[in-house]
Amino acid sequence: MNALTVLASSGGEEFQAPGPEIFDFPPLFSGAPGWLTKPVLFAVVGALLICAFFWSAFAKPKLVPRGMQNVGEVGYIFVRDQIARPFLGKNTERWMPLLMSLFFLVWVWNIFSVIPIIQFPIASHIAFPIVLALFVYCLKVYLGIKHQGARYFTDMLPKGLPKPMYILLVPIEYLSTFILAPFTHAVRLFANMFAGHTILAFFSLVGFWFLFEKPTVAGFGVGIVGVLVTIVMTAFELLIQFLQAFLFAMLAAMYIQSGLEAEH
Repeated sequence: MNALTVLASSGGEEFQAPGPEIFDFPPLFSGAPGWLTKPVLFAVVGALLICAFFWSAFAKPKLVPRGMQNVGEVGYIFVRDQIARPFLGKNTERWMPLLMSLFFLVWVWNIFSVIPIIQFPIASHIAFPIVLALFVYCLKVYLGIKHQGARYFTDMLPKGLPKPMYILLVPIEYLSTFILAPFTHAVRLFANMFAGHTILAFFSLVGFWFLFEKPTVAGFGVGIVGVLVTIVMTAFELLIQFLQAFLFAMLAAMYIQSGLEAEH
């Protein structure tokens, strides 16, 4: 037994650390299809919130911005200057609606993990990052074929190498570009949200268990530590949630640009 189990079992029932079961959700109501769960519901809610926010900010823009328009313009400028322009250059404005949507949707989905009642990051279900990453991947390939034709599949290879090298290089390059790139695009977001939610769930459960569920003199200090670590980790997780949304949108901009123009 580890120390937590020994302390918790002194009250007659062992402490059970949260596991993968915290990511399993039943259908929302009896008779609902199996896919209609809490993550699906709040994925839609997050998308609607983003639509409502930008509608209120930009439906009737004013020359001198006020209220929601101010907030919306700050978000627009951030995505434009920090995500789109460094990769897309002259193509920035054309792709801003997509990049804005991706950044804010992923960010809101992540923030749901610290919102009372919801308390679940949507991107910690692998299906949601995969759908977004596959959309970006398909868009990248489409743009590559449209703008570069058959050269899209050859220009990504380095030039001037001995021909026998291409026997090894071509499969590696295509595997990296067409399989690993979209896979890591999705898994990076998923893994960070999955791990972060698991850590928060563990320390918050430690605090609740040792302070309220099975309070003991010996476990009181452990409960206090659990609460304090939960607070610190929540603040850290808020930073990670923002950074993961930023990285996801940034990689999307990079992939779009690689389809628009050949890499050099």
